[in-house]
Amino acid sequence: MGSPPPENFRSGPFSEDLTYVSTVPAVQPPGRPWRHILLFALTMISTTLVGADHFASFYMDFGNQRLDLSGTGLFLNGLWYSASILAILGAHEFGHYYACRYYRVDASLPYFIPAPLPLTGTLGAFIRIRQMIPTKRELFDIGIAGPIAGFVVAVPVLLVGMSLSRLTQLPPDTSGFVELGEPLLFKGVAWLFWGTPPEGYSINMHPMAFAAWFGLLATALNLFPIGQLDGGHISYAVLGRKSTLVTLATVVALIGLTFISMSWLVWTILTVVMLVAFGPRHPKTFDEHIPLDRGRKLLALFALLMFVLCFTPAPIEPLDLVTTR
Repeated sequence: MGSPPPENFRSGPFSEDLTYVSTVPAVQPPGRPWRHILLFALTMISTTLVGADHFASFYMDFGNQRLDLSGTGLFLNGLWYSASILAILGAHEFGHYYACRYYRVDASLPYFIPAPLPLTGTLGAFIRIRQMIPTKRELFDIGIAGPIAGFVVAVPVLLVGMSLSRLTQLPPDTSGFVELGEPLLFKGVAWLFWGTPPEGYSINMHPMAFAAWFGLLATALNLFPIGQLDGGHISYAVLGRKSTLVTLATVVALIGLTFISMSWLVWTILTVVMLVAFGPRHPKTFDEHIPLDRGRKLLALFALLMFVLCFTPAPIEPLDLVTTR
């Protein structure tokens, strides 16, 4: 994306009309699809195993019930979480992928990332864009397509998951429990179904609701207006070179968030490493001086709204720490 302009891109010195004439195949046929299939299968297994743990916790009602499910039954119930989170992540990445195909930009199929993480079972997914995106309009559309597609899937998953959840009394000893920071959208849907829980009670989240929570958090992370993240692409397409200041200010804000919750530490370190590796400036497009149209500026405001609805300042905290504050 940071390569110099190709010779087949022409722009007039006295005009804002740009012409890009492709002399290479616009969309390369997918190579080695077995890699994508294998990674998806491994991620399906890792998220289903984690989902089985989530379902066991949900079934046991914070330790108030005995777990009397067989191993096979538990594994199959892990699909509540696995299918939900893979649908959200897959929609996000295929949103990018099909936007690339629409603009005849060469991109890979999604790579899913399995990970032995106890809460998620995955580090998400990504696609590789194998050629420079020449215009801000294309960059904007490709950048915003993923978050919108993932958000559109996450909302019904959240609604169904919250309807399957239940209000449960907390045990006297909550050591080892964690409190999930609730994004505004999550909090609103929880209130819609369950109101304000009485003292000593909490919503026992169904695995689908947890998948929606993780999906919303992943959407917020991707919408941070930094460098090569989706939010960075959107910010650059709207603000041009001024987006560099937004990137630097956002990194400072991320560092500040680590003082609110240490759960931001890893993401902050990864962001700083990305900034050092690629620099704070977004790669230029050939039409950097041409402003986006009004419709896309309104979509950028919708992206900001999605970020606000999906963001939480303290994603994960020990419950005993929260209750003693």
